[in-house]
Amino acid sequence: MILLTGGESMERLFGLDFQLIADAALMIVAIFFLFLIMSYFLFNPARKMLNDRREKIRRELEEAKENQESAELLKEEYARKLNDIEKEAEEILSDARRRALANENQIVVRAKEEASRIIERARVEAELEKSKVADEVKKEIVSVASLMAGKLVAASIDPAVQAQLIDETLKEMGEGTWQN
Repeated sequence: MILLTGGESMERLFGLDFQLIADAALMIVAIFFLFLIMSYFLFNPARKMLNDRREKIRRELEEAKENQESAELLKEEYARKLNDIEKEAEEILSDARRRALANENQIVVRAKEEASRIIERARVEAELEKSKVADEVKKEIVSVASLMAGKLVAASIDPAVQAQLIDETLKEMGEGTWQN
């Protein structure tokens, strides 16, 4: 152990001298100021960069989430529109079928009306032809009757001769003509 004398008592305390303590204190203060300066010039920019990066990542995650939600909405809207398009296509096809059936029915009705007109025209023409033939038959009967009357007057009014003249006249006309 070292004994301290009167003049040395202050200079050495536990084997440390004042110069060493002053150098150590000065070094601690210098390290503290160095830490403050480095913190200001190095740590703060690094913290700022890390905070900026953290904020950028947070914004990108939020944007990704919003984009995903937007994509889901677009997907739902697309599915809805696809269903609407399918319904609209079905309605268009149904309307086209309905119009085709209406046109078909209309064409059938027109054809039946035309057939009825043709049949009616044919019936009217047949009636006209029949009346013409009847008029001709009447004219023929009148001419036969007048011929017969002429023959009756020319011949005697004998009933046997008259019956013979009627039979001859009917044979000339033909049996089918006078029976109609």
